Amino acid sequence: MTFDAILVYIAGVWLLIGAIFALVGAIGLLRFTDSMTRLHAPTKVGTVGIGALLLAAIIHASVSGDGTIHEVLIMAFLFVTAPISANFIAKVHIHRRSCETPPVPLKDPTWSTLATTDETPEQTKVEV
Repeated sequence: MTFDAILVYIAGVWLLIGAIFALVGAIGLLRFTDSMTRLHAPTKVGTVGIGALLLAAIIHASVSGDGTIHEVLIMAFLFVTAPISANFIAKVHIHRRSCETPPVPLKDPTWSTLATTDETPEQTKVEV
């Protein structure tokens, strides 16, 4: 068995891992009830599932001799943008109060994104 054949099998394993994550993410998107829980499933597919598929594409491209940097750039872009966009979508739902709100902050106004008092975080002093 040559090294190229081993790399093809490794690429196949990464394809299976990516496909399983994509399947689980699609099932989670369909089965979860509200938008905040539905947000969790596609973000995992966007990072782990697509990352595994792109890793398989990188391995296959290196075996066939057509290696480019496109897959690496796509993977870097997805790993940076998917968690940030999910965070912003979650913040919008919290601020619109379209989901279950987080618990009331104790004395530290910086841990939560939802202000529960009339004071701004800059006006509130935390005493330790």
